[in-house]
Amino acid sequence: MKKITSGLSLYWRLLGYVRPYSAVFALSIFGMMLSAITEVALPVAVKPFLDGTFIDKDPFLIQWTPVFLIGLFLFRGLGGFLGQYAAAWVGNKIVADLRGVMIDRLLGLPLGYFHDTNSGNIISRFVYDVSQVTQAATQVITVLVKDSLTILGLLGYLMYLDWRLTLITFAMIPPIALVVRFFNIKLRETSQNTQKAMGDLTHVVQEVIDCIKVIKIFSGEKHEKVRFTEVTENIRRWVMHQTAAAVGNVPVVQMLAACATAIVVYYVTLEAQQDKTTVGGFVSFLAAMLMLTAPLKRLTGVSENLQKGIAAADSVFDLIDNQQEKDHESLKFKAVAGNISFKEITFTYPRSNKPALVDVNIEIKQGETLALVGASGGGKTTLANLLARFYNPASGTIFIDGVDISMVSLKSLRENIALVSQDIALFDDTVAANIAYGSANKESRPEVIHAAEGAFAKTFIEEMPNGFDTVIGEKGLRLSGGQRQRLAIARALYKNAPVLILDEATSALDSESEKFIQAALSTLMRHRTSLVIAHRLSTVENADRIVVLEKGTVLEVGTHLQLLKYKGRYSALYEAQLQEIA
Repeated sequence: MKKITSGLSLYWRLLGYVRPYSAVFALSIFGMMLSAITEVALPVAVKPFLDGTFIDKDPFLIQWTPVFLIGLFLFRGLGGFLGQYAAAWVGNKIVADLRGVMIDRLLGLPLGYFHDTNSGNIISRFVYDVSQVTQAATQVITVLVKDSLTILGLLGYLMYLDWRLTLITFAMIPPIALVVRFFNIKLRETSQNTQKAMGDLTHVVQEVIDCIKVIKIFSGEKHEKVRFTEVTENIRRWVMHQTAAAVGNVPVVQMLAACATAIVVYYVTLEAQQDKTTVGGFVSFLAAMLMLTAPLKRLTGVSENLQKGIAAADSVFDLIDNQQEKDHESLKFKAVAGNISFKEITFTYPRSNKPALVDVNIEIKQGETLALVGASGGGKTTLANLLARFYNPASGTIFIDGVDISMVSLKSLRENIALVSQDIALFDDTVAANIAYGSANKESRPEVIHAAEGAFAKTFIEEMPNGFDTVIGEKGLRLSGGQRQRLAIARALYKNAPVLILDEATSALDSESEKFIQAALSTLMRHRTSLVIAHRLSTVENADRIVVLEKGTVLEVGTHLQLLKYKGRYSALYEAQLQEIA
């Protein structure tokens, strides 16, 4: 269950990201203060202006009042620009910093997080949620500073003119506070639901893009339109709830302010009739009262941005606070020979009651090729995932060269493992960049070419428009399945790791492509400790040893010929596949 965090603690944490830019933020506050001072100066100047020009006919005031007004609005504009621009600069820096922290945390999250979390919601946090924190982190404060100073200045001036009438203004503060608190609660709730709905929208669009072939061939367009309409309607509904909560408090607050203003105007008018106040005093008091309405409106409206920002911060910090992969930085591999040992490994996936592996014991010698075969769900891929520490076993220990891998830093462990799987991960970059991906050193073109040759990929690469500098498109979709697989093998060759995991690396290929892939894999596995997961048993006949896994336990171990003579589970699977081919 997600931990509920108070709005205040979230806001204080968010303000921590403002601290590195405190100088620029102080400049923003100064600009807002300058703007607030000039706003208060306007009604203050009304009394001497009216009384001095229209009544006393003072030539000095008549001559310099226009100059004063121009200067006043010049400083007001300068303060407003400085305050808003500096606040925007700090806000955008905070968003960039938060996104940097988020991607850093995302890259360090365990594999299980990505299996359990909607990818659309993850993307939405980066694109939508984090952008909502800007106003809460900076603009809310600057508006609070400006409008609070303006209100205090105007109230102080009103107290100076007539303290009894000004007390009427204070009477509307308690009901306004109650109204604002009520709508704040509604705003945060609706903002959280809107953010979740935006994540659902991103997820639906992403699935449409990823599954477009299936959608078209199975005539799923209508179904996807219905899904999309439902999600967008849900967003519209929550946005309207949010809008109602945001704008609902403004007319209530304005009505309370209007009542107080009406009472004050009535009494000031009575005093003017009895010559207890001048025209300048009357207009000045009325102007100050009316000018209170705008900052009061902004202060009550600022709760919308504040609650949006707090709800967004809750979502962002939920990602940042997720538990990272367990790591040990103290111990690192120096040189790995490739002797691997699985000792009494038991593992159960989260949210599953059935163990994926039970007391598995396997030894793999340096340079040996061990094949894992068996029915789906037997635990083959799970074993490979545990070797790379994508997951950690519930019990038991995995050793490489006699070292417990749970005590070695993840970086050091994974630097010594290469992976080629049926789900080929390629990036929208050049061929060369994909082959040399993740290399600690700068890309070496001769080594890239050498790796391509070993993967039997050089010929088709050189036939591409820009050779090794050709951009292959998102997920390498401009390439055939066999070409993508050979690039994945070239990437593993370029890494030159002593331990190799092949997870169904030849599945779903035509016979000609498989011929190239098998030749490339033979090159790749040479002098490496290889863990091969295979469905087609014909591809692992030459493995040094074959392990049959069934329901998470080791059923049989031996060479291809030994297991055929044994007439057990492997022999039955092999004969069944021969009959399928025939």
